[in-house]
Amino acid sequence: MPDTNLPHALNSDKKIKYKEYTPNKQTMTQFPIDKIRNDFPILNEKIRNKPLVYLDNAASSQKPNVVIDCISHVYRHDYANVHRGVHTLSVRSTDKFEGAREKIKDFINAESDKEIIFTKGTTESINLVAQSYGKDNIKAGDEILISAMEHHSNIVPWQMLCEQTGAILKVAPINLRGELILDQFIKLIGDKTRLVAVAHMSNALGTINPVKQIIAAAHDKNIPVLLDGAQAIPHMPVDVQELDCDFYAFSGHKLYGPSGIGVLYGKQALLEAMPPYQGGGDMIRRVTFEETEYNTLPYKFEAGTPSIADAIALGAAIDYLSAIGMDAIAAYEAELLDYATEQAKKIKGLRIVGEASEKGAILSFVLDHIHPHDIGTMLDSLGIAVRAGHHCAMPVMDFFEVPATARASFAIYNTKQEIDVLMNGIESLIEVFG
Repeated sequence: MPDTNLPHALNSDKKIKYKEYTPNKQTMTQFPIDKIRNDFPILNEKIRNKPLVYLDNAASSQKPNVVIDCISHVYRHDYANVHRGVHTLSVRSTDKFEGAREKIKDFINAESDKEIIFTKGTTESINLVAQSYGKDNIKAGDEILISAMEHHSNIVPWQMLCEQTGAILKVAPINLRGELILDQFIKLIGDKTRLVAVAHMSNALGTINPVKQIIAAAHDKNIPVLLDGAQAIPHMPVDVQELDCDFYAFSGHKLYGPSGIGVLYGKQALLEAMPPYQGGGDMIRRVTFEETEYNTLPYKFEAGTPSIADAIALGAAIDYLSAIGMDAIAAYEAELLDYATEQAKKIKGLRIVGEASEKGAILSFVLDHIHPHDIGTMLDSLGIAVRAGHHCAMPVMDFFEVPATARASFAIYNTKQEIDVLMNGIESLIEVFG
């Protein structure tokens, strides 16, 4: 929450000047950045008469034309409810909907499309596991292990499950670099541990966790592992079979797709044994007033009419990213992060929050004597969109003893020139606040 004792730019008549910047000439990794930027129409927007510099990608990414056009095409030409009709539009819509499921399966290298469950997003995916697998397998005195860097969506569902069952939530510590203390995490995997749930990549710090080691340690004791992949999946290749995770949750809106659509991957044997999360249409095979026979996977967990056009457009987003290549994306964004970190460290009074050795494209920072909400508001006056707040990770803010941070998060369409604009804006802000 904002500190009301601090001055805020919203209530301030202070103005900061827009500084022109000289494009950086340093050679970037070969990457089709000009073509990519042309694919995102919103990047042509002006904010307060300045070119938009969108650096809030960890909250939600912008959408390429192929995704926007896909949604429009579905509603103009193909829309009908899926799985329930023999008429042409229903068949057409169903084929595209199930085709998107197949694309997601291939994108994360799941073994079967039965392991791909459509949800509203990462939050619903985690709640599904908590209320289905968790309620069926976790009892009083059992332990659920998470880390101290988790998003609220990977904390609150487990707290709720603990309240319902009498289980205990264990939290593994992090260090001042924002890294998981791995040996302590592994020591907390004990005889009472029934589930491990951890972020693949932290949304507040950018830390990429050593998830393969965590999964191996948990599996040594036959403990399943859920990975919150919301932040990781837009930035790096994800192979669920190589990771050997039991569940993987992610959202479409961070993956250049629509909001309101997400995915839960689960190993087929686990999903087969789990009870349905919700009841209703399409998740059934036969219903009488005496009993219900549930549908097969993946439909057992997809009650009601799904987000049809959004699922199909998520498939289009995956096609788009696959054409660029996730390895190329990871390399390009790593270069952006290195450059941003190097430039940020030159600014007196700026402190980076989270300097893990393995880190994704997130730069969280604070400035001496300037509240993060003022940073966000004043940078917006220059057309620069960053996130300011606790980032749905209040325990992380408590650990670093800050009320909030400003967070610049990078994506495939960002450039070093935009980072220069950000740094010039920060320096201008510091001048104004003295």
